[in-house]
Amino acid sequence: MPGLVHPLLARSLNQTPHGLRQASVKYPTLRLLATFAPRFERAKQDTPTFANQSSIPRLPIPRLEDTATRYLRSLEPLLKPTELDRSKSAVESFIAPGGLGERLQARLVQVDKEAPASWLEDIWLSKGYLEWREPSYINVNWWCKLRDPPYGLAQPSPNHVTSYQRRRAARMITYLLDINDQINAQELPVEEIRGQPLCMDQYRKQLGGSRIAQPRADTLHNPYPATAKHIVVMCGDTAFEVPVYAANGNRLSTKAIERQLDQVMEMTNKETTPLKTPFPGILTTENRDVWAEAREHLQALSHTNQHSLDVIDQALFAVCLDTEGSDMSPDDFAAHLFHANGGRNRWYDKTLQFILSPDGKLGVNGEHTSADAVIPGNFFNSIIQAEFEAYMSKEKPSSSSETLPQPKALNWDLDDRLRSTIQNARKNAKAFSAQIQCRLLHHHEFGTDALKSMKVSPDAFMQMALQLAYFRIHGSPCPTYESASTRGFLHGRTETVRSCSVESVAFTRTIEDPCASDADKMHALSNALTSHLEYMKAASTGNGVDRHLLGLRCQLQGPEETEEAGIFLDPAYTYSQSFRLSSSNMSPGDAFYGGFAPVVQDGYGINYSLGREGIKASISIWKDSGVDTQESINGADTMVQAIAQSLDDLYGLIVREKANKV
Repeated sequence: MPGLVHPLLARSLNQTPHGLRQASVKYPTLRLLATFAPRFERAKQDTPTFANQSSIPRLPIPRLEDTATRYLRSLEPLLKPTELDRSKSAVESFIAPGGLGERLQARLVQVDKEAPASWLEDIWLSKGYLEWREPSYINVNWWCKLRDPPYGLAQPSPNHVTSYQRRRAARMITYLLDINDQINAQELPVEEIRGQPLCMDQYRKQLGGSRIAQPRADTLHNPYPATAKHIVVMCGDTAFEVPVYAANGNRLSTKAIERQLDQVMEMTNKETTPLKTPFPGILTTENRDVWAEAREHLQALSHTNQHSLDVIDQALFAVCLDTEGSDMSPDDFAAHLFHANGGRNRWYDKTLQFILSPDGKLGVNGEHTSADAVIPGNFFNSIIQAEFEAYMSKEKPSSSSETLPQPKALNWDLDDRLRSTIQNARKNAKAFSAQIQCRLLHHHEFGTDALKSMKVSPDAFMQMALQLAYFRIHGSPCPTYESASTRGFLHGRTETVRSCSVESVAFTRTIEDPCASDADKMHALSNALTSHLEYMKAASTGNGVDRHLLGLRCQLQGPEETEEAGIFLDPAYTYSQSFRLSSSNMSPGDAFYGGFAPVVQDGYGINYSLGREGIKASISIWKDSGVDTQESINGADTMVQAIAQSLDDLYGLIVREKANKV
């Protein structure tokens, strides 16, 4: 099974509920709609979107001693006493005056002086993404399911591309073009937290973006402003260049865009020559070096191939009109968005590709390198809000008499070598996608309103529920990852919150102790929540552990990597980054929810959304997890049940304790 151990975990950096036939969840009242992220308005904002970039502070380099202290503290709940002693010795040697740690820190300071925006930016892009040679497909790409339309889904469930599907796609394309116009004109509101502006740079790297496979390390195509006049539409496992601007430079109306999609459908039905040629999109599911070699061969084979690649790379985004998905359960549709059961009708290197099933369901598959989830998440909120407002106002697309630029099926010249590579890629993608299991949890008993009313942090509460669920299944704690945003800093991305702590382990053991009282359990929970919030604050303010250690590790030179780097050769370093629980918070989840793959073979990938009245989560596992337990047979289902039970148990505990204090 490819891609189960990320290179950042290797010792050397050089190693390489079920488908309703109407909108599945009723649209909330206007009170609940206020919980969406603010809609991107057309009106020009007082402050241009990127006006504050020059005043946003740079990501700090933590003190060596602070990172060492926090790192050792994170190891305590994971190691045996003898193992911890060994790690302490390695850390003490590393940070000793005049030792390797000080030399690496000095080099990192120099990197910071020379970096345009951040000491971490190039390191994170290169080591975290671009140099990784395993498939981006499933390993890096994420999926997202958007709320069903307020006017419901098509009935009965069709199994072919439909006018209903194309109509929703046309509206969505219009809303995305609105967003692109606003980004280019710097009309998006500047985001803030506690009055401090956040870095907006990632908004420049979504529309028009693509990852380009190259030998040894990929590159990114991220133009700003994104001025392409076309999108790419995939239908029938064929790519089409679809202009969304007229020859005079004006944007096409929604009705005109719908007519463009109608033409794509007509060309698909005609089965013209490009449709009979195997679509190279499946190659984007392959090992990155395999795909890079095939891409170079494609380009060298003909100008036609080069043109087709350029059209896809430069397109504002991709739209996939599928014939599957209408009759799928929510679990199966999530898997379909994730990997299409073998990667057909996709181009997984596009930063954003929007996927529509014949009955009108809408989802996204995104390439993660350029941005973190909150950025496209705000796009999705805007799309759903605009769709709802159009429905409430009974707005109908105006009729169109525009002269339309013709969509074109992209042609490919393939030789026997490429045909064989494509055939192998199909087999590999099918086998790889069969290894991942994805399950959904929709928990409706309580949400953030209830938790906040009892002065409990919803995110910390969810993290402790995950700790308890894992402990109940496996009987031990595990290294745990939660992403913390560092957008308070220039070109900030994320930092790791090591959610498994001394306090969280004490909490799980106390909860499972039949002799412990509710008061004991509540005390342990309170300590665990406080500890988590403290780590989250440290991580968000640039004082986490993992990014700093990565930066230091990247400064190793020659023999240092094997002769002196005891901290990085210590088994605890790799083990503590083998995150068996990898989690991310994408709240509130009113408009969408999503997911991603586990980062280790015997781990879980858990994305959750904490809404005001409920909690949604997706849980993924590798089926061949290597865990020889009865629970692993139905691993994702078992974790869904364990999380639901933990949520109920912890909420019940808090309610009882609050009642006792009244």
